[in-house]
Amino acid sequence: MAIPVVAIVGRPNIGKSTIFNRVIGDRVSIVEDKPGVTRDRIYGTGEWLNRHFHLIDTGGIEVGDEPLLQMMRHQAELAIDEADVIIFMVNGREGITAADEEVANMLFRSNKPVVVAVNKVDNFEMRDLMYEFYSLGFGDLFPISGTHGLGLGDLLDRVLELAPDKEELEYDESTIKFALIGRPNVGKSSMTNSILGEERVIVSNIAGTTRDAIDTPFTRDDQEYVIIDTAGMRKRGKVYESTERFSVMRAQKAIERADVVCVVLDGEEGIIEQDKKVAGYAHEAGRAVIIVVNKWDAVEKDDKTMKKMQEEIREEFRFLDYAPIVFVSAKTKRRLQTLLPVIQQAAHSHAQRIQTSVLNDVIVDAVAMNPAPTDKGVRLRINYATQVASRPPTFVLFVNDPELLHFSYKRYLENRIREAFDFTGTPIRILARQKQ
Repeated sequence: MAIPVVAIVGRPNIGKSTIFNRVIGDRVSIVEDKPGVTRDRIYGTGEWLNRHFHLIDTGGIEVGDEPLLQMMRHQAELAIDEADVIIFMVNGREGITAADEEVANMLFRSNKPVVVAVNKVDNFEMRDLMYEFYSLGFGDLFPISGTHGLGLGDLLDRVLELAPDKEELEYDESTIKFALIGRPNVGKSSMTNSILGEERVIVSNIAGTTRDAIDTPFTRDDQEYVIIDTAGMRKRGKVYESTERFSVMRAQKAIERADVVCVVLDGEEGIIEQDKKVAGYAHEAGRAVIIVVNKWDAVEKDDKTMKKMQEEIREEFRFLDYAPIVFVSAKTKRRLQTLLPVIQQAAHSHAQRIQTSVLNDVIVDAVAMNPAPTDKGVRLRINYATQVASRPPTFVLFVNDPELLHFSYKRYLENRIREAFDFTGTPIRILARQKQ
């Protein structure tokens, strides 16, 4: 099933961030008794009754023409547009305000399922505070307390009842699904069109033209692919993202469904912090990763330019030392033919399984060459190794004491495994278990 998206909206300073943090179980949103602290959308993943969902915390929606209020409102509108279900939060102690009515009107226009969470109802005696909110016109009202965590279970039960069960498209096991992700205007849509050889996706110089993930199946040299472009038709009259932002949620949803993630960089502009953030999501999700430097035709070059760019990428993306780097121009199609073979190799690495006996030979040799250091007179002893999963390849070492497997020695073993087997393009995971 595709993971549903839930947005929390409402006016400022009514406890949205407190609820967000409680639901995802981490202090991601800044919680402060001051309006306007959460200005941008903040994203997390929650779980309730074994069902996962994406959660968006938004800045408060307030009436006014000040630039900050307009920006916060814009971010909230984006969250509403991305959401499958909306939690409309109000303050039970303050009653209905003009800003609440403004938010209600916005939500009616969205045609999305809405659940009203009446916050700051801290005990049973205060439940009467919620009834006036029925006049906002939404049927589902839930009294909650962000401070004490009361009522959240009933609220989440209803939210997930309303969340659609979105079936994901099923593809054959041999089909390679790859996603193009990156900040706006790096050329993802142009690259999609160039690979496919047709104008399938709108291409525009306006950052944020692309909205939803589009699946496009195609076949090349008898290999079936699906390209997942975080792209779509722009909603008429709206530019969705400012130049310095990308939609985290759309990138995450594309990453979840891909085998291989192509992190697209702008060769003209170089690397910025957002690029590393985008790439980090793919790495954490355990997907195969390729770094694609686009617009290479527009870069003034000499015989050292490519080498210098490669060194810069390796320095900035140290956590992606396994990811191959490909230089292309979507506009001129120069070097674009090199991309699909690299995607195919990364997908193969990602799905690869190693025979247990062969893996253990490699581990034994690695330990013989460089025994694990001792800790308080005790040395790590690896009794046995096996691969327990692929996509990404995951190995379990059965040892005398998992605490003795330090990061540096795990890294050493990973390097030996990579030398013995071709895992180009994919992360690999090594876990330690106590030998029973």
